[in-house]
Order: sequence, then C-alpha cells, then structure tokens
Amino acid sequence: MKLNERPAAMIKLVGGRLCLDFVNSVGGRRLALPSEKGSAVREDKLNDYGDLLAWSQHVGLLTEGEMQKLLRESRQQAEAAAVFARAMELREAIYRICKALLNKSLPRQSDLERLNQELIMAYGRVRLAAREDNFVWEWMDTKNSLDRMLWLIADSAAEFLTTGDLTRLRECGGEDCGWLFEDTSKNRSRQWCDMRDCGNLAKVRRFRTRSRRV
Repeated sequence: MKLNERPAAMIKLVGGRLCLDFVNSVGGRRLALPSEKGSAVREDKLNDYGDLLAWSQHVGLLTEGEMQKLLRESRQQAEAAAVFARAMELREAIYRICKALLNKSLPRQSDLERLNQELIMAYGRVRLAAREDNFVWEWMDTKNSLDRMLWLIADSAAEFLTTGDLTRLRECGGEDCGWLFEDTSKNRSRQWCDMRDCGNLAKVRRFRTRSRRV
C-alpha cells in the first residue's frame, strides 16, 4: 500500500490546530477503565513511522518528495522506530494535557515534561534570519531529520497553550469519539468534531429514543 493510501493519509482534519489534529490521529477514544491511564485508543491510524510520514504529508508538513526521501532514509536508520515512539508519547501527553484543561485540573508534570523535552529539541533547530524588511524565525537542518514533524507539532501545542483561548477547547460529544477541537464559532456552540458524522449519529439516536417512548 502506498503511503498516501494509508488510513493516516485520509483522516479528517477538524481540530483547528496542528497539535489537535495530531491528537485526533485515532479512530476514536473511549473512556478508560479504572485500571487504565488517560483513554483507550480505538483504531489507531498511526502504527509505524510510515504512517507518521503519511499523516505529516496529509496535514501539509511534508511535500510528496520530502515524504519519500524521509521514507528512504528511515529504511536505513534504526532511529525511525525511536522517532515513532517519541511521537506516540508526545501525542498522548498533549491529549492528557488537553483533557486536564477540559476537566479544569492541572496537567500531570510528567506530561508537561514530555512536551518540554520535544520543545527543547525543536527550538534548538531555529534561528533568526533577516528578510528584506523584517526578521523571521526559520527551521534549520530539516531535510534529513526524521523527527522534523515532531518539532512543528510540539511548537503548535506550545503556541496553543500559551497564546490560544483555552476556553474554546472542546471534546466531541460523539459516543466513543473523544476527538478534540478548537471551537471558533461565534456563539461557542460547536458540540461535534463533524456534524455530518458524530452530529448526525447523535440526531439519529435521539430520534430513535423518542420513537421508542411514543
């Protein structure tokens, strides 16, 4: 199967932020059992480094050519498996931080440390560059870095947590969905990751419930 035909390359992007779309790279999340931590992932779309590349190209972090080059590089380096493990740890740390915000509680220190570790690596790859009429930050050494997508995901999470309106963070109300999104609606009334999916399913369930009561 080609990378752009994998499920990771077809997942809907409804989070409104790169970091939230990364958290949503699962089919859904169910509530954890008492013995579990966080949530139980349903139908994970990211199962290896190739999936991570497919997702990164899907969200615009990589061009097709860059994706193929990193794929070739990954086949020659054991580092790819380590990068993928880091990616999964980062995804779940961001998810748990966001869940803590939704529950109006402080995030676990271990999750903040996980994000901070990625930020230290990411910000070590930026430099100040001069443009014609201003200065900008730019990424260095991106061409052959297998973990380049993690820099941008961590940066997105840090930007959202420090400058975003965290009162607009939402969790989809769909059964066993658990996708996160930034509610940018004027009246802050968005309930679903996608009205055509979870929203319509909820409508059908409500209709059936009312019909049984008649």
